Amino acid sequence: MKKITLTLGLFCLLLSSFIVSAQNFGNASEYLDFVAEEQQAITKNMWKYTKAVAHSKSHRSIDGKRKNLLKTIDRAIDKIEKAEGYDGDDYKNQVLKHMRLNKSLLNHDYAAIVDMKEVAEQSYDAMEAYIVAQEMADKKMEESQKEYEANFYAFAEKHNIQIIESENDLGKKMKISNEVFEHYNDMYLIYFKVYINEVYLWEAVEANDASAIQQNSNALNTAAKEGLEVLKTQKKYKNDDSIIMATKKAFEFFIDETENKMPQITDFLILNEDFEKIKTALEQTPERKRTKEQIDAYNKKVKDINKAVKNYNKVNTELNNQRQKTINELNNTNANFLANHIPND
Repeated sequence: MKKITLTLGLFCLLLSSFIVSAQNFGNASEYLDFVAEEQQAITKNMWKYTKAVAHSKSHRSIDGKRKNLLKTIDRAIDKIEKAEGYDGDDYKNQVLKHMRLNKSLLNHDYAAIVDMKEVAEQSYDAMEAYIVAQEMADKKMEESQKEYEANFYAFAEKHNIQIIESENDLGKKMKISNEVFEHYNDMYLIYFKVYINEVYLWEAVEANDASAIQQNSNALNTAAKEGLEVLKTQKKYKNDDSIIMATKKAFEFFIDETENKMPQITDFLILNEDFEKIKTALEQTPERKRTKEQIDAYNKKVKDINKAVKNYNKVNTELNNQRQKTINELNNTNANFLANHIPND
């Protein structure tokens, strides 16, 4: 009985596929041996794509790897179509079906996912849709792979070929990637559900809208406290709780921001609005008609606003520095988590 080693590789976005070349095969084991050999071209490009998703922040780089993978699959399909099947074309057609589905997913589902990433950070719904789209595409690919493997085993059994399962280095890396991205995506969605409220809050600050600031500040405060409770239920990834702890610090910052800093910013905006009203009223009053009470009220507001401006600038500077530090720490933690757990070789 001929023994064939079957290499299985799982990938968070794409699952490894077997291809055949345009040549004749003397027996079934030759056919499967060549299939396993040709698999490496696709597997290597899949790994390049995995690394790009994990380590690259460039939309162009990630999409470039997707397109390179497409070219590899196109070449594989061409070889499969030109090669003679062994013992008829049933198994050959099964391989082609699998490869064409992979190509379709890359051309449509994964291409759409790349485009969705461009706008994902505009809202929580967009981010959730982006992650769900990844999961749905992954599931389609996984189901296709399962069907393919069932056909592979059936072909081997029919021809009395024993399959020895063995995960090669690339296969292990891809399986690890799948687990790493699952934890990463789960944690990022928890964070983003809270963070998007801070985006809305600062839009209100930039618009000097005290009412919107208060509304969005309350929403952020509530979301951050709920987020802290959610974090308590999250499990570490292989004893690594770095993302959980960095996300916790971000939520604690948001709470401090809304409870201690935003009230001071809101007070300043309200004071400044009152000052502008008094100033406008004074400027619109002819000098000879200005009353002592009106002038005294203006002068008092000038002193109040000058004092408030210094505090506002101080609070704003501290807040910007703390926010930048907190966000940078979380971004670095996320990047380090992927770099540490997803091999980069």
